[in-house]
Amino acid sequence: RLRTSVVSHRIVTGDARPIRRWQYRVSTQERAIIQREVNKMLHKGIIEPSSSPWSSPVVLVKKKDNSWRFCVDYRHLNHITKKDVYPLPRIDDALDCLHGAKYFSSIDLRSGYWQIAVDDKDREKTAFVTPDGLYQFKMMPFGLCNAPATFERMMDSLLRGMKWTICLCYLDDVIVFRLLSTTILPVCPQCLMFFDVPTCNLTRPNAALGNAKICVLGHLVNAVGVQPDPAKVRAVRDFPTLRSAKDVRSFLGLCSYF
Repeated sequence: RLRTSVVSHRIVTGDARPIRRWQYRVSTQERAIIQREVNKMLHKGIIEPSSSPWSSPVVLVKKKDNSWRFCVDYRHLNHITKKDVYPLPRIDDALDCLHGAKYFSSIDLRSGYWQIAVDDKDREKTAFVTPDGLYQFKMMPFGLCNAPATFERMMDSLLRGMKWTICLCYLDDVIVFRLLSTTILPVCPQCLMFFDVPTCNLTRPNAALGNAKICVLGHLVNAVGVQPDPAKVRAVRDFPTLRSAKDVRSFLGLCSYF
């Protein structure tokens, strides 16, 4: 069912011809994982069978806990998609906004992209090929170039009037902040009421309420100020010996964030 009526996701490709890419070769184990994930998404109403002229291949990405993340390689589709330049908040502005706050609550919207429907006329462009057939997304998938812009537009619409004053949002992370502990908890329902069930279904969000410190956007924030997240500092300090140009690029990318 439709999770939110605030926005829908468009994939504008003009008069480009449909992208048609075959599936990547997969092992028996990977085939079973793809089948399991497809069945789960079908059951949740995230995808549907497709007869689209478009197709993109599935990619399985191994996570740190050795589980697998189901992804679709939309690089060719993204190349011909008209870009949506709706802005994400500047990280330095977001951190400045938290300056002076003493108490924080965080809300992490689980599977946030799946709260937004793909526009009916664009669903066929999300089609992906599996060992068992062709499917397309009804809800917005990860990997589309304009998905972050669409999600941020939805969040800004829902939190209009509160952003930068009592809360800020960066994609699916919502931070509520206040100077006084007596006001932090009442503010959270004030924010949550904007996620009204007919408008946006927040299914089991992760929430931490009324904390004196919070890790956000790679930084630790408290009443004293803002500093790099100690876990990120350890990652820089303990980075393995650089042995290739790729290692150097990875290390510079990690360091330059701060």
